Amino acid sequence: NDVQQVQMTFLLFMNFMVTAPIMAIGGIIMALRQDAGMSWLVVTAVLVLTVVVGITAALLMPMFRKMQSKLDNINGLLREQIAGIRVVRAFGREEFEAQRFTEANEDISKLSLNIGRVFVTMFPAIMLILNLATAAVLWFGGHRVDDGLVEVGSLTAFMQYLMQILMAVMMGVFMLMMLPRAIVCATRIEEVLGHEVKAPATVGSSISNGVVRFEDVSYTYPGAEKPVLEGISFEARPGTTTAIIGATGSGKTTLVGLLPRLYSPTSGRVLIDDTPVTTMSRTDLVRAVAMVPQKPWLFSGTVASNLRMGNPEATDEELWAALRTAQASFVEDLDMPISQGGTNVSGGQRQRLCIARMLVADPKVYVFDDSFSALDATTEANLNAAMRETVQDRAVIVVAQKVASIRNADQILVMEAGRIVARGTHEELLAESETYRQIERSQAEVDA
Repeated sequence: NDVQQVQMTFLLFMNFMVTAPIMAIGGIIMALRQDAGMSWLVVTAVLVLTVVVGITAALLMPMFRKMQSKLDNINGLLREQIAGIRVVRAFGREEFEAQRFTEANEDISKLSLNIGRVFVTMFPAIMLILNLATAAVLWFGGHRVDDGLVEVGSLTAFMQYLMQILMAVMMGVFMLMMLPRAIVCATRIEEVLGHEVKAPATVGSSISNGVVRFEDVSYTYPGAEKPVLEGISFEARPGTTTAIIGATGSGKTTLVGLLPRLYSPTSGRVLIDDTPVTTMSRTDLVRAVAMVPQKPWLFSGTVASNLRMGNPEATDEELWAALRTAQASFVEDLDMPISQGGTNVSGGQRQRLCIARMLVADPKVYVFDDSFSALDATTEANLNAAMRETVQDRAVIVVAQKVASIRNADQILVMEAGRIVARGTHEELLAESETYRQIERSQAEVDA
């Protein structure tokens, strides 16, 4: 909407604002040649029109700014309702969501009516000025004709030139009516285009080993009062598995999101081979770190096109090897179609295809953000066994909810309220950490 508004205004501006000045200047010259004595009528009419337009623009500018903001809100609400339609239906909230959308529509409707009222007032005012200018020419021009100062033909020509001048002003008025909204739209576009990356990337950050180190890292979401992560320090070395466990909302996903630079630390440093990720080029970072997110996502296309997102040069043999490791035996053909979001495969199949995509990328650091939640125990065990052989010389970081998934991890980090409250192996934590024992005990009771 913003871009279309700016485009339309620019095209009309290039058309009208070339024609209008020529018409106005030519009209003024010819009108003065007919009767310079009534030039004050031209000046008065133009000044009055300018004042009316200025007042109108001052009223419309804040209204258009609110209009664009409300359009954003209603578009966001619509996207949210479409994306969450299954949840809405599951809880029988159709009427409530329909009412929310109705209220948002009524809000923007009221603002549109206010804008319309300004236009409705302005157009009669402009027509009144044009008609008064015509009447003034006839009145004062008639007296000048009686006095013999001007001929009837010259008066008629003067009136036509005055109308030409005022029509040129009207064209300018039309553009100025569109200009406030276009300015608001252009400002919003500039806010997006002018956004700068806080830490410019450096070129040539070579990653050879893949040693991950967090040094006193804290992170606060924009607008939040408290940090979601605080004082996080640990190291993950190649050939080892670091598992992260904790209650919901303890900051596990945010922590691993710092590694591929989905977020930048508020304080502290995240390093790979002693190079801060905030100074690495995007290309080097993507080669160094690959992540399977909590919500797996596949793109419309085929199995092959999705897997090759990790490595466009991968051969068919490499794709099949990754699928075997990921336990994706359901794939019979690399050209098997995939719909947007992977909606034509199950949740577990999506997770396994995303894991295979990461294996094809072959990064130095593997990050799994609760990526086995949709897998049954047998499939998960087979996958872990195959992964140990495939990524034995890589650093692996796993976010998990189930203790059973991380028993064999070389290092387990227990998180609580954004802090690491305990670390060690499974046996060490059972002996030393009450929080870990509670998690293990609660899951054992549920399984029983």
